[in-house]
Amino acid sequence: MTAPRDPFFPADKSIRADNSPLDVRNLGLVDYEETWHMQADLATQRANDEIGDTLLVLQHPNTYTAGKRTQPEDLPDNGLPVVKVDRGGRITWHGEGQLVTYPIIKLADPVDVVDFVRRIEEAMIFAVREFGVADAGRIEGRSGVWVPADPATFRRDRKVAQLGIRVTRGVTMHGLAVNCNNTLEYFGHIIACGINDADVTTLSLETGRDITPDAITPTLVDALSRALSGELHVSDHTIGAAPTP
Repeated sequence: MTAPRDPFFPADKSIRADNSPLDVRNLGLVDYEETWHMQADLATQRANDEIGDTLLVLQHPNTYTAGKRTQPEDLPDNGLPVVKVDRGGRITWHGEGQLVTYPIIKLADPVDVVDFVRRIEEAMIFAVREFGVADAGRIEGRSGVWVPADPATFRRDRKVAQLGIRVTRGVTMHGLAVNCNNTLEYFGHIIACGINDADVTTLSLETGRDITPDAITPTLVDALSRALSGELHVSDHTIGAAPTP
């Protein structure tokens, strides 16, 4: 998926305001709302230059979260509660077996949110491909990382990683999730990301082997660092096009 305009920064230039090493915090399994408040506090501290850029790496217990564009028809039909959040996008699910990463990053001026999203996607694509899903890429009109449809097996396009962000005072929060070996049961009760003409998958399902969040964490964190710094360039990994939800 190409940006609607050229990025503000050359491909090999960092998008971060400060290029000191990222503070990577592995939090384990943590409550969603508790982590949301932690993000907000860290984002304020980062905006005030009280801390450096930070990556929160974690998993959440079973939780539905609804972004600002969520529609009534997207909501779960199983009666489970939904946390309404201040990120972009629509509804999704988090749970054990899914690797979640929240980058608390102060962006360089001029702030380029589109380029930030493309760089995050590039890091996710790199990591997913490194773990065996070689044809993963972007679908024009939709965010995240996708595995293309396979007509021979009647499988539709499938999302393996998703993202939703918020930028306040030039600092990012919320972030990305990669489906590793989590259940897909809870996705079946919502219209995930507002998309009803595609499916959701995991690295384990696509590769036929058990891939845990811990296994992919070092690769993803390294790819994120390199993508934000400009070392890992955004490339054209388009595998298709679809209507924007």
